[in-house]
Amino acid sequence: MKIAIVTGAFGFAGANLVEHLLSKNIKVYAVGRKNSSHNDRFKGVPENKLVNVFLEMEEYDRLPEFVSEKADFFFHLAWGGGREDFDAQLKNVDGSLKALEAAAKINPKIHFVGIGSQAEYGIKSDCDLIAEDMTLDPLTAYGSCKTAAYYLLRNRAGALGIDFIWARIFSLIGKYEEQGRMIPDLVDKITKGQKIQLSSCEQYWDYLDAEDAAGAILSLAEKGMAGEVYNIANGNFRQLKDFVLEAVEVIGGDTNLAEFGSKAEPFISLRPSILKIQRDTGWEPHISFAETIKKYL
Repeated sequence: MKIAIVTGAFGFAGANLVEHLLSKNIKVYAVGRKNSSHNDRFKGVPENKLVNVFLEMEEYDRLPEFVSEKADFFFHLAWGGGREDFDAQLKNVDGSLKALEAAAKINPKIHFVGIGSQAEYGIKSDCDLIAEDMTLDPLTAYGSCKTAAYYLLRNRAGALGIDFIWARIFSLIGKYEEQGRMIPDLVDKITKGQKIQLSSCEQYWDYLDAEDAAGAILSLAEKGMAGEVYNIANGNFRQLKDFVLEAVEVIGGDTNLAEFGSKAEPFISLRPSILKIQRDTGWEPHISFAETIKKYL
């Protein structure tokens, strides 16, 4: 049985990844914050398949104390703090480096996959296909620190001789997504017959089910090229307004409940390319937007 360590294991993307790994008969060390309200998400999974480890990011240098086996994969998803909370974002960079150092001690031949974000790219032309070789120009402290983490982890992994891959996730939806984000709020209000105020939704967007994203992350650990960066997205981008109207149709609501306003500022339009991950791993998304919306119902 292969063994994986997942930080941020009880969060939105992390929980989907843990469930996917378990379905593939991979034992998981699930690393989460000590007082998270989500720490019972895997209750009932036997200890020979999943081991819970509760540490704060600043304690990641202690991970070797809790992982008694030589893990094959290390998936670093943990990240916290507000997008413009500069101090909190910097702590994430330090915690990420501690995660890499711990991974090298657990197994010098481990495959390390760090999770980045589309926020690293910043604003690109509405006509541009966003590929991994584009210039990074983050707008927020969050995007800036994700970018810093990428460069620092890549360099340190090279010094340690660790196989390192960086995956930039775009917009995830699906199981474990919390209220306060656009799609859960849209579904909630439309099902209640309430109006929802939106921007003009003219920008292009890309939604990927978090279950599909979990498959992409594992495919990178198994088949991705060391030292490379990969986009994780659906690739079926459309204007955001089209997604909104499709969601309302799937819910069976009145399209007049979705009220479109002025153009969003800043105007961030996402047209991600997934050609690289498809070429190198053979991964493809399988869950349609409509199927994901039905999960919320």
